[in-house]
Amino acid sequence: MRFDILTLFPGMFCGPFDESIIRRGRDKQLIDIALHNIRDYATDRHQVTDDAPYGGGAGMVMKVEPLAACIESVKSRQPASTIVMTSPQGRRLTHAVAAELALRPGLIIICGRYEGVDERIRDLFVEDDISLGDFVLSGGEIAAITIVDAVTRLIPGVLGSGESAETDSFCDGLLEYPQYTRPPEFRGLKVPEILLSGNHELIRKWRRRESLRKTRILRPDLLTGITLTKEDRKLLAELDHQDGATFI
Repeated sequence: MRFDILTLFPGMFCGPFDESIIRRGRDKQLIDIALHNIRDYATDRHQVTDDAPYGGGAGMVMKVEPLAACIESVKSRQPASTIVMTSPQGRRLTHAVAAELALRPGLIIICGRYEGVDERIRDLFVEDDISLGDFVLSGGEIAAITIVDAVTRLIPGVLGSGESAETDSFCDGLLEYPQYTRPPEFRGLKVPEILLSGNHELIRKWRRRESLRKTRILRPDLLTGITLTKEDRKLLAELDHQDGATFI
């Protein structure tokens, strides 16, 4: 999969893209990442890419001409890629959205800056807006890194185990169950005996029950957005009995 990132600050990507899962995906040639400096497409000698907003107001707005030229240059070489804008007004980045983006041949990600981007960029080019949440960042670079990371780990072959992505939190709409490794006891806290039993079916049920428990306590809103199986409802009933709570 191909990622083309349009930014005013390409240096922000060096560390994150040279380590961990993203580095592994690049080494395996399963993903390709290209950074494009929007300033290179400005025509004045100072490479100005922002200007004061029409109508007045604080801050500056990214100019339409250099960004449009950058987009058109990249799109001409990657015609199958989807143009994405990192924006507070976009749809929230979720596991489902990342999985959808992972099916596309490539993404051209525009990193917004300052008070925003000239709206004509969105009118002319943008096919999708993505937001990390209801908060403000200094620019879209961190959001772009997050999108690349979330999408990359869903590309077959990137992770070391095919099961890894399937058991992540939110993959099935629930938070992930608790995880443990050696030693079996640390400072008086023991690993649940069932995980040491070797009984795969009992372990599977325990993990599902604990996933439901954690989700109900920490993110009960998620339970309203998934279809619970007959087994899920039985496990929730067991939790009601154990925890003295009632699931609605």
